[in-house]
Amino acid sequence: MSDPGKAGDLLAQIPKGDKQGGAPVHLWNPPFCGDIDMRIARDGTWFYLGTPIGRKPMVKLFSSVMRRDGDDYFLVTPVERVGIQVDDAPFVAVQVQVEGVGEEQQLLFITNVEDEVFAGAEHGIRVALDPLTQEPSPYVHVRANLEALIHRNVFYQLVELAVPREIDGVTWLGVWSGGQFFRIGTI
Repeated sequence: MSDPGKAGDLLAQIPKGDKQGGAPVHLWNPPFCGDIDMRIARDGTWFYLGTPIGRKPMVKLFSSVMRRDGDDYFLVTPVERVGIQVDDAPFVAVQVQVEGVGEEQQLLFITNVEDEVFAGAEHGIRVALDPLTQEPSPYVHVRANLEALIHRNVFYQLVELAVPREIDGVTWLGVWSGGQFFRIGTI
């Protein structure tokens, strides 16, 4: 469905409130109403009908009702579910704040839609390697099957914080957060 009025209808159904981390979309099971022409680019830019959505409050509102089921992304309200396209990850981690040092270190990631997550057991960091170029793509888990691509500048900060650790006979560079060691590459 590419109906221009569809996004406006969806906005009217989104419950109001400023909840960190989004609405309880995991509790809602409305009928699927088709796809809308909405896309999130790899850099975190949201598009509707091919045009960037320039209003950050609107992007934040839409992001608060996003859900991923398998490989598909949806915007979900209590009464309808519509499909959207996501090029890579729906969010981008644009800042990291570091508290503490060593194994006591805490990494707080802030996304482009102002979600904040401390990396740890519930919010893991992973690095995927492109099979052809071996270029790393780092991610942090944000919420319920949704991840943020870690921006290149933020990844460089993680590399600067990285320490070596031997795991199963392999020396890894990684970062500590929330008592967890997250591998970012081998030495």
